[in-house]
Amino acid sequence: MADSETHAPLEDTEFVRFWNEVLAPKFTRFRHVLVGGLTYHSEAVFPKLPVGVGDRVLDVGCGWGDTAIKLARVVGPEGEVVGIDCCDAFLADAKADLAETDLTNVTFLRGDAEVTLPEGNFDFVFARFGTMFFANPVAGLRNMRRALRPGGRMAHIVWRDPADNPWLSMAKDIVLQYLPAPGEDARTCGPGPFSMADEATVRKMMEIAGYTDIAFERVDAPVRVGDDVEDAIAFQLAIGPAGEVFREAGDLAEQKRPEIEAALAEAIGGQARDSDGIVIDSSSWVISARNPGN
Repeated sequence: MADSETHAPLEDTEFVRFWNEVLAPKFTRFRHVLVGGLTYHSEAVFPKLPVGVGDRVLDVGCGWGDTAIKLARVVGPEGEVVGIDCCDAFLADAKADLAETDLTNVTFLRGDAEVTLPEGNFDFVFARFGTMFFANPVAGLRNMRRALRPGGRMAHIVWRDPADNPWLSMAKDIVLQYLPAPGEDARTCGPGPFSMADEATVRKMMEIAGYTDIAFERVDAPVRVGDDVEDAIAFQLAIGPAGEVFREAGDLAEQKRPEIEAALAEAIGGQARDSDGIVIDSSSWVISARNPGN
């Protein structure tokens, strides 16, 4: 199962091109934050997932493959995990990490969940912090449901309100004191990390996409944002809401960089620390649902 296939549309969307051309290198640079920093969320969520030995699982927006590999160990040799992502660099790293394991029940595919997914055979579909970037969330969620067998279950994790996620919103608020907000023509990764924060809106999306037994569970946990203050500042100016403001401001951002970095250093320096680095509060929804049927 470890051999890869290519499932890609004939032409990538603008969002997929942006991920591959602009965001993937930045995300890879901060993989230690984006994977390791989410440890607390994973520890809170994974033990509760409805996954068992022998299950077939689809991991949508699998990124570097860490969740797919973790799910593969849960389902065992009798089960199967397929990880799908639109970023070539993420998938290359995922395959390299997989090659260092003894697992034979994982396949990584290149594809866009909003366009098409393998249909009809999976017991469980999972997405960690990926569905909130869907430009057409109903289409993506519907494709995830169609990937399930009748009665199969899904869960996706998304960020809640900006006010409950200072690990992302605090830096943006600071940067906006020095730089203008991005214009309507700015290149983006999609709707953004808070697009699924509102429970009523997302519940309606999922109903339209055909799910039943929709449930929301709030998870509050710290997120590691960097090994130290310098690392955390670099992370905030490269990725996420603050990074978008900084990137779109171009030359002006570089002119203002010393002031911005000083302000961020003061704010980040006052945050809590654990054995791995600097941590800031965060809050997510774990949204679960079922595909109607048996």
